[in-house]
Amino acid sequence: MNFLRGVMGGPSAGPQPSGAETIQKLCDRVASSTLLDDRRDAVRALKSLSKKYRLEVGIQAMEHLVRVLQTDRSDSEIIGYALDTLYNVISNDLEEEEQDDSEEENSPKQVDDLGSQFTEIFIKQQENVTLLLTLVEEFDFHVRWPGVKLLTSLLKQQGPQVQQIILVSPMGVSRLMDLLADSREVIRNDGVLLLQQLTKSNAAIQKIVAFENAFERLLDIITEEGNSDGGIVVEDCLLLLQNLLKNNNSNQNFFKEGSYIQRMKPWFEVGDDNCGWSAQKVTNLHLMLQLVRVLVSPTNPPGATSSCQKAMFHCGLLQQLCTILMATGVPADILTETINTVSEVIRGCQMNQDYFASVNAPSNPPRPAIVVLLMSMVNERQPFVLRCAVLYCFQCFLYKNQKGQGEIVSTLLPSTIDATGNSVSAGQLLCGGLFSTDSLSNWCAAVALAHALQENATLKEQLLRVQLATSIGNPPVSLLQQCTNILSQGDKIDRRGSKVQTRVGLLMLLCTWLSNCSIAVTHFLHNPANIPFLTGQIAENLGEEEQLVQGLCALLLGISIYYNDNSLENYRKEKLKQLIEKRIGRENFIEKLGFISKHELYSRAAQKPQPSFSSPDHMMFDHEFTKLVKELEGVISKAIYKSSEEDKKEEEVKKTLEQHDNIVTHYKKVIREQDQELEELKQQVNTLKSQNEQLQTTVTQQVSQIQQHKDQYNLLKVQLGKDNQHHNSHSDTVQMNGIQVEEVSKLKEELEEWKNKHELLQGQLREKDSLIEKLKPLQLETGTEQSSQTSKSSGLEHNNELQKELEMLRTQIQLQSAEITKLQAENQKLQVMNTSADPALGDSSATAAKNLELEGRLVQEVKDLKNEVKALSEEKASLKQHLDSSNSTVAILQDEKSKLQQEVAESKKEQDDLLVLLADQDQKLSALKNKLKDLGVPVEDEDDIESGDQADEDEDGDEEEQD
Repeated sequence: MNFLRGVMGGPSAGPQPSGAETIQKLCDRVASSTLLDDRRDAVRALKSLSKKYRLEVGIQAMEHLVRVLQTDRSDSEIIGYALDTLYNVISNDLEEEEQDDSEEENSPKQVDDLGSQFTEIFIKQQENVTLLLTLVEEFDFHVRWPGVKLLTSLLKQQGPQVQQIILVSPMGVSRLMDLLADSREVIRNDGVLLLQQLTKSNAAIQKIVAFENAFERLLDIITEEGNSDGGIVVEDCLLLLQNLLKNNNSNQNFFKEGSYIQRMKPWFEVGDDNCGWSAQKVTNLHLMLQLVRVLVSPTNPPGATSSCQKAMFHCGLLQQLCTILMATGVPADILTETINTVSEVIRGCQMNQDYFASVNAPSNPPRPAIVVLLMSMVNERQPFVLRCAVLYCFQCFLYKNQKGQGEIVSTLLPSTIDATGNSVSAGQLLCGGLFSTDSLSNWCAAVALAHALQENATLKEQLLRVQLATSIGNPPVSLLQQCTNILSQGDKIDRRGSKVQTRVGLLMLLCTWLSNCSIAVTHFLHNPANIPFLTGQIAENLGEEEQLVQGLCALLLGISIYYNDNSLENYRKEKLKQLIEKRIGRENFIEKLGFISKHELYSRAAQKPQPSFSSPDHMMFDHEFTKLVKELEGVISKAIYKSSEEDKKEEEVKKTLEQHDNIVTHYKKVIREQDQELEELKQQVNTLKSQNEQLQTTVTQQVSQIQQHKDQYNLLKVQLGKDNQHHNSHSDTVQMNGIQVEEVSKLKEELEEWKNKHELLQGQLREKDSLIEKLKPLQLETGTEQSSQTSKSSGLEHNNELQKELEMLRTQIQLQSAEITKLQAENQKLQVMNTSADPALGDSSATAAKNLELEGRLVQEVKDLKNEVKALSEEKASLKQHLDSSNSTVAILQDEKSKLQQEVAESKKEQDDLLVLLADQDQKLSALKNKLKDLGVPVEDEDDIESGDQADEDEDGDEEEQD
């Protein structure tokens, strides 16, 4: 201890040792001292010196500190001191002591290098990291917390190397996941920071962390901390969630299937009063919106994005985001990010796009959200990033949404414009922005209108009907004409912003409009000023800014040639090519056309769909337009060099191909319809089979019941026979002892039982009758339906079975009538026996009265039995009638069967003829394709055409399933 007092600055007679000497002595003390207290004091002293003498402690003491971690595991205090010392040496986050001005300039770089070097020394022995993972498992606060901080610092300095060591360490990641379950918030929060560093840019570790229930734990922490109102802990959890989900399709799928998207909805619940948001809440909400965008990013696989979009709609998350979108008082950056988030949630998802179209702003009168957003886009006073976000939202709303495109274009057509002027439509806002004096509004409106026409030839033709009133007293002009007028007068109009931006926007709109629409090309060429303007622009030698306009003019002229249907004599393809050859030159034209794809701003726009520009001057190209340029650039270059003969041959081949395609499409349609009819007939056959099986089971059950009744009847008959024999052998004794009365009463009871059974049989016969009545319309339906031979044959078999059952019922009725006749005879015998027994019992007047009464009852019962037999005979006659009707139905079915066989034979013959015709057409097609290949024209193979048709059929099937 005296030694330590000298080291720590106690009174000493000699000169004071330097810091390096003191550190060396402390290291020797740690290495050589046998007492734990001495080693602990020495390590504590090293900890206190490690901030000021970081380099010296790191060089001299690191090896001794690692040995302390290995040997003194039993003492948590010395382990904590050693971990803190190592953290002070390795970490760059600690505050540095005051240095000279000359040193301060280079200090950050030196500090970074020092921490990285010490980290490299520490992890050179992988056992050190494994030892650190073991210490992190300790529950002692003084061990676990510094261990977590040290491991986090190691990951910051040498992330990939430390990640690899932890990944190969047994249960390495699982040990660190336990930190999230620690009840001490300090350790739990630092554990979140540790996992942030651990999961950076390592998909394997991200998957392990996700499957260790990280999503559940992090969402629980966010909920406990108050969602968006929480502190910095919520921010750290959101950053960790972004690390786990971004560019990791497996984790995104796991997050969706775990129903964690539903737990995100409470994050976006905002009140009516949105004033005074704290900076932390803005940060948290910004990260939450970014997390939603990670799940629906356009760069994700389309299937995963679509499933997440649907889940967000069904759980109400999209509705919650739209509420924020239309709320008042929301900070500008949150509003901008919310617009971008809603954009990607609805992009390409018809269900979400339809919902967004129905959202109204809380105004009086209510206006559609799309209209309110477009008003912000064309308002030059709005922030630039907000206007870009609105444009992206509008683009995503129209992406693969022909219904939405039609609704936007319809607001421009003359029949749908509100004549009263009380409400502003989306089309009016786009036209207003297109022709305003703000160049940015011109560009945004042109791009938005181009997206309304994207891949929709019908709307391109309808937009030609739009007429604009330019000024009072002048006749209206078409929208196409007005765009070309502004394009040609671009330099003469005083505009705010870049004049090139306006012209680029208009040229992109015209190129999109005219591509793949011959009618629009014809309207464009009908204006005699358009072609001279384009050739003049291309032929001039202008500066770098104007080169972009030249390239777009060349693209527009190329589209006018490629999609020209030669309907205008003065502007046929050949004449336009000659004009290019004379005034511009083919090589010069191709060079100017290449200016577009070589431009730096073109490359930036082609990277991702979202328009993100550092300044308004860089806003030149749209992502979808870059796809169009890539598609048309090579095609136009080939079309310029083709001769007139090649064009004629190509046109003839195209017409022949179109005719062949029409024939093939017709036959495919016929085959598709036949397939549908076959499917319907198969379903009907399966239904009839199931009904037939049910009826067969019912008949079987009824036959078994009848057999049971027959058996019971036979048993009762035997019993009656025995009773009669017994009565004949002992008649004298019975008469003498008065037993005749008891036998009569038994016979009466048995008759009652037979009566009940007879009623049961009669009820079963009625059920049979009702079944036959039900089967009759079924058989008639199968008879009238011209479906398939299988259903007809099954109907005939079913009629034969019914005929057999009717024969069985007829025989059963005959047997029952015979048995009833026997019972009547036996009853008459009993009456004779009663009359013969009357003299023997004449002495008693009471007995005579009873016998008379019994005789009357027996007579009445016999009459009842006769009535029942008569009813059975009537039922028998009705069954015969049913049998006759079923026989007639069978005859009708047989006739129809023969007719169907003839029709099947005829259809087979027609199919053979069609196959022969198709074979001839295929031969002609192959010959034409060979000619085209000889001419150098690219031709799609049949496999590509069939795959495209199959994709169309799949899309039709998906739409039918949704409907």
